[in-house]
Amino acid sequence: MKSIYEPLFEPLKIGDVEVKNKFFMAPMATIVDVDEDYCYTQQSIDYYVERAKGGVGLIITGANWVENDVEPHARCSFPCPNMLPLKYEHKAKEMTDRTHAFGTKIFLQLTAGLGRSALPNFVDMKDFVAPSPTTNRWIPNAPCRELTTEEIEHIIEKFGDAAVIAKNSGFDGVEIHAVHEGYLLDCFTMTLFNQRTDKYGGDLKGRLRFATEIVETIKNKCGKDFPVILRFSIKSYIKQLRQGGLPGEDFKELGRDIDEAIEAVKILQEAGYDAFDADAGTYDSWYWAHPPMYFEKGMYLPLVEKIRDAAKVPLLIAGRMDDPKMAVDALNKGTIDGVGLGRPLLSDPDYVNKLKDGLEALIRPCLGCHDGCFGRLLQSGLGSCAVNPECGREDTVGVAPAFVKKNVVIVGGGPAGLEAARVSALRGHKVTLFEATDRLGGELLVGGMPKFKEDDLALASYYTNELERLGVDVKLNTLADEAAIDALKPDSLFICEGSIPVIPPIDGVENAVLANEVLTNKVAAKDNVVVIGGGLVGCELALHLAQNGKKVTIIEALPDILKSGIALPPMNEWMLRDLLAFNNVRIVGNAKVSKIGNQEIKVLQDNNEETIATEQTIVAVGYKSKHDLFDKLKNKYTYVYNLGDSKEVRNIRGAIWDAYEVARNL
Repeated sequence: MKSIYEPLFEPLKIGDVEVKNKFFMAPMATIVDVDEDYCYTQQSIDYYVERAKGGVGLIITGANWVENDVEPHARCSFPCPNMLPLKYEHKAKEMTDRTHAFGTKIFLQLTAGLGRSALPNFVDMKDFVAPSPTTNRWIPNAPCRELTTEEIEHIIEKFGDAAVIAKNSGFDGVEIHAVHEGYLLDCFTMTLFNQRTDKYGGDLKGRLRFATEIVETIKNKCGKDFPVILRFSIKSYIKQLRQGGLPGEDFKELGRDIDEAIEAVKILQEAGYDAFDADAGTYDSWYWAHPPMYFEKGMYLPLVEKIRDAAKVPLLIAGRMDDPKMAVDALNKGTIDGVGLGRPLLSDPDYVNKLKDGLEALIRPCLGCHDGCFGRLLQSGLGSCAVNPECGREDTVGVAPAFVKKNVVIVGGGPAGLEAARVSALRGHKVTLFEATDRLGGELLVGGMPKFKEDDLALASYYTNELERLGVDVKLNTLADEAAIDALKPDSLFICEGSIPVIPPIDGVENAVLANEVLTNKVAAKDNVVVIGGGLVGCELALHLAQNGKKVTIIEALPDILKSGIALPPMNEWMLRDLLAFNNVRIVGNAKVSKIGNQEIKVLQDNNEETIATEQTIVAVGYKSKHDLFDKLKNKYTYVYNLGDSKEVRNIRGAIWDAYEVARNL
């Protein structure tokens, strides 16, 4: 490994448990599969084992219920040790034995419940609960009833029982979920949601009593040496109910702020917590707890610095920590004690081993898109990863050596073509890839131009390095045609011609420029611009320009922006919307451009015409598939596949997943 990274591979102590390196897998629940008995399935076991195999020192699982009476939960949602303890232990023991084989420690995350953050597919609306009467985060008119003192004491007792089962199952410790993200336990800590007059309300100590009695109960039942971590949000970022505050925004904090977090840390560690897994945000400011690409790397580090002096136990920090140089710097400064990787271990479970082996250039990056880990879940699938189709599906998919080696030809070096080449080469096929330009990446090279999309460029670099390692014959600056393909006599042919921008039939459209021309700096952006099109490309372009000091107006034909194309995961959409407003981007919805001039455009909105002055008009109304070559060859070859935008304009996940599935089955 590079000597600069050596601090990342020094041991980490949590209580009496020694972790082999400073890396931990941050807890995530959306990938985990659960059976009807609230037990882990083989799919979940394989998922965690794959991350242990990849070298991470500690795994913290996703949430487990501790009870199912006070807040009844849907089957097949989260696991629950207390439902069928014997079956649970059998399944969990398989998980812990296999992860321990790789020298990885594993902690079980136990949750007090969802509280006002509950979704109706997890908890029936009639069963919503909270510290004090309030309304559900997602359904404003759905009431949450107040828990009784006896119900809280029951939940605390169940934490102790669940921790005993965890210890019996071979888990090395537990993490308590959570004084974090606005879940039930977190709401108890905030005066915004807790107006109780019993022992679980009042001053800060009273509001933290639920959390302190949990750790005391676990220590009493499992022993003082059984480590207990707390998931802890340093700052809530609640500007108002159901509305978060942005980085750098001046607003009154309605939830927990820094000063109170410092005092809370002192109380909680004195109660017995052995470490803090710290972050920020609640479901009212969801993007803070599930950061999109619009955040800077290491976005929690400035907050952690504020509580460092108060924390006498290890601080474990995730939150876009996949820049190893930044992580080393934070360790060396003493800001943090452990480096959390959540989604980066979804995109590449071998991240830690690759870094240790000096193969940083072969780490497949997380894009911060949430499209696989959350978007797929919201489309009724199990969470996974946009750039790693094997994530959470280790027991059902995979790349095996081909029995018959084939001659594979690929046209197009965008995401679909690159993934098809990677998988085909891994299987042992001879692969030739034609790319018309001088670089691999396709639309990744366009979309990745804004600073907040730099990981798109990193993905293009990953594929470039990986195809070189695998010996793929890449022909750059070569436009494939029928003759060139015929000369190679392919057994299988992937045609990934991509897409081209849609040019709307607007009077004077020749006076406009295209979004991709501006993004790639072929055309310099002027100071006062209008962007026609409020889809993802148009909005991200607008944000990019506004953050670089431009005055930007978006014209959208639909009543609202971000309503065309594939829906964005909520945390990404909400942060993008908030950032556009914060950067003073004007949005004109339900409007059509009737004429484009050199210095102005005419816009029709609600039968009224407005003239908007602009130095530059940028068209970003979408893309259409390009499949001329496929249409020409689709009946000439038996095994010919149309993939990526050439097949259907979607997104990165659609391109990569289709290419992966076809290539692994050649």
